[in-house]
This record gives sequence, C-alpha cells and structure tokens, in this order.
Amino acid sequence: MNTLLRCAPFLLLMACGGGRKAVETPAPDPAAQRPAWVGARPLNDAYFIGIGMANKNRPDVLETAKKNALNDLASEISVKVESNSLLYTLDRKSQFDETFTGTIRTSSNEQLEGFELVDSWESASEYWTYYRLSKAEHARIKSEKKAGAIRNALDHHARSGQSIGSGDLRTAFDQELRALLAMKEYWGENDAVDMNGRQVQLVNELYASLQKLTSNVRLTVLPERCELSYGNAFKRELLFGAAYANGGGLRGLGQLPLIITYPGTGGKVTELKNTDAEGRARSTVQRVDPGAKQLEVLAKLNLEELIGSGMDRSLVNALVGSLTAPEVHVPIDMRMPRVLMRAKETNMGRSVNDAGIALVVREELTTKGFRFVDREAEADLLLDLNAATRQGGESSGFFTAFLDVSYAFRDRKTQEVVFEGGKQAVKGVQLTYEKAGLESFKKAIPDIRKEFVPGIMNAFN
Repeated sequence: MNTLLRCAPFLLLMACGGGRKAVETPAPDPAAQRPAWVGARPLNDAYFIGIGMANKNRPDVLETAKKNALNDLASEISVKVESNSLLYTLDRKSQFDETFTGTIRTSSNEQLEGFELVDSWESASEYWTYYRLSKAEHARIKSEKKAGAIRNALDHHARSGQSIGSGDLRTAFDQELRALLAMKEYWGENDAVDMNGRQVQLVNELYASLQKLTSNVRLTVLPERCELSYGNAFKRELLFGAAYANGGGLRGLGQLPLIITYPGTGGKVTELKNTDAEGRARSTVQRVDPGAKQLEVLAKLNLEELIGSGMDRSLVNALVGSLTAPEVHVPIDMRMPRVLMRAKETNMGRSVNDAGIALVVREELTTKGFRFVDREAEADLLLDLNAATRQGGESSGFFTAFLDVSYAFRDRKTQEVVFEGGKQAVKGVQLTYEKAGLESFKKAIPDIRKEFVPGIMNAFN
C-alpha cells in the first residue's frame, strides 16, 4: 500500500503529460552557418587569397568554383612591367596591341603552382571555395622556373649563333625565336644575366639578336633594272643573291625563303623561292601589266617561312611583325613595240572614220605605251585591221546590221602572225541600215577595249 502511494505522484504526472504535444526544434538557418570568408574577404600578408563561387545548376560546379577561385587568386599577383623590359619597349613603340600585352602580363594565371584549399561551403543553390598561395612559396617556385627558362633560352641562343656562323639563317632564326619564347613569362621583368662577360637584360638581348639576323641580310639583284621589250619577248630572268654581313665580310645564305612580286596582266604575281647552296635564286619576269601604277619587281625576305612549327603563333607573329624584312626593288622598264596600223573599215560599203574600231585601238594601245609609226621600216609589228558591216534584214520598220571585225599582228621581219582575233556578227538595230551599222560598231567597241591589249600582251609572253 505504501509502495502504491509513493508511486502515485509519478503516475499522476505521466497521466497529465500524456496529452501534451512534443516541442519541435527549428531547422538551422543556412545563412547563419555561412563562413566569415564568404561574406568578407580575408586579409593575410603572407598569402595570396582566392575566393570562387559557382551556381549548382551547372554540371561542372566544382571545377567552375575552383577555376573562379584561382583566377581571383591570380588577380592578386600584381604584374609590374619594368621600364627596361622588352614588353615596355615594344609597348612604347606601339608594336604590340593591348590584347597581346595583356596576354603576356596575365600568363601567370595558367601557371599557378603551390596553392592549397583552405575551405569550401555550399548552400542550396551555391558552391563556394577558398584557396590560398604562400607568397614565399610562390616566389621560390617562380625563381626556380625562371632560372630554368634562362638556361633554356641561353642554350637556344648559343645554337642560333652556331647556325648563323655556318650560313644557316633559317635555323638561326628559329632558335632565336625559341629562345625568346622560353622567356615569354618574363618579358615584362628585369632579367639581368652575365653573357660573354657583360651584364645584359637577357630578353632584350635576345630580341636584338633576332633583329640583327634580319637586318644583316643583304639582298642583291642582277640586272639592277628589268628591261622588257618586244626584242626579248617581254621576258627577263633576274638573279637574286642573299648574303649575311658579319664582321665586314659576306657569307652566302642557302635555303633562304624569298617572296617575289610584280604586277601581272592577270593581277599581282607572287613567287616563293628558296636560295640555292650559294645563296642565289632565279626568277623570270613575264606577263607584266604595262598599265600598272608601280612598275617594279619587289623581292624580300619571307619572314613567315622562317617561323618553325609548334610555336605559339599569336606571340610569334607579333614578334616577327615588329621586325624589318630586308628587300630589294627592281624597276621595270617597258619598251613597247612600234606599230604600223593598216586599217580598212566600212559601213554598208562606205568608209568609216572616227566611228570605227581603229581609233579605239590606237587610243588603247597608246595608253599602254605602244608607239605608232607611219613607215613600215620603223615598225616592229604590222597591224592589219578589217571591219565591215552587212545587212541583216528588216522587220516592222527596223533594220538589222551585222559587224565582222578581224585583226592580226605580224612581225615585220618574219611576217609571222604574232596575235590575231576578231568579232563576228555583232548585231545592231536601228531605223536604217546605215544607222544599224554604226550601232553595231558602238556595241563592238567595249569588248575590243577589254580584250585587245591583254590578248596582245599574253601573246607576246
């Protein structure tokens, strides 16, 4: 009984409490768990800091957050372009555009090493990551990499010197470019090294050596003027020479790529040539447009062909574009033939004067340098031109005429036909046969202008 009484209060308490609802603990607020580094950027003099975020709706959320964090970290690594660096010099000369210089200055973004993950955090929609890089570790890694780049660059530079010493400019140029590219991450920095007993800024020295390789090339040509005439069938062979000036002497440059251009009857003519073992290259100039504004042959060092495979073209093209390619200009002297023209033109049997084809032919040839003479003994070429109209019929008060044109150039000495052509049945319609004939002459003139001189020049070549 006593036992039951002692338990009664406990049983009563249980009975009363059985009707109450359980107290629910509220879920934690994600924002309350947000780390301090997500809301405010940490400050640490010993480390570079990188914070990156990516939305979870991306399939590559982790990689994107890391990439953004490392980009953020890299932006903290200030890059100062030193006033005695190559990048500063080329910027001052306005030879590199902003895109190029920006690429060089931020190239370290993709070369980060030694960074470490500090923390990460995610909410329902975002993923955050926090990286850092020891400034001391970064300086150590950079110093080691730079020392390796310097050794690599000096090796390429030495190979370049050996190649040009043997007259191989192609290999020398390739090796000097590779020396510069080995140092591309440091084009904006001081990089003083000892070279042959003197302190130099390495990258500037390499660039100067690259410039010297092209500026010391000497191009020559024989003959110095290219004379084209009827006597040589408007063809002339030119002999180009390429040599390297070093120490007061000249050494022939074999397998040197040249680009040779001149105005042709069908447009600009471009030839790619390589010099032989003795540094010589031959080119035959022919089919030159006598009406070109600038009559000359231009031969220059083809820098594009000196660029080896496997190089970063965006960097190399900017470097090579800042160089001056040696070139040689050869004036073209066109000696057009002397022509005696014998023309017979009729319209319905009557002679045609200013309305005919002969006047147009004379004007067109004169503008291209042809010279007309009155005596056969003075002529190189004899031009026989015949043009005549014929009746084609009448319908509803309109008359049709057809014009037949033929011409032939003959060598005065051999009497051989050099070039011939013509137009047949050029149609004209007017109110009379005579007017229809004159109309056919008008229609024929544009085609004669367009085809006559190019046809003659191609025939000579």
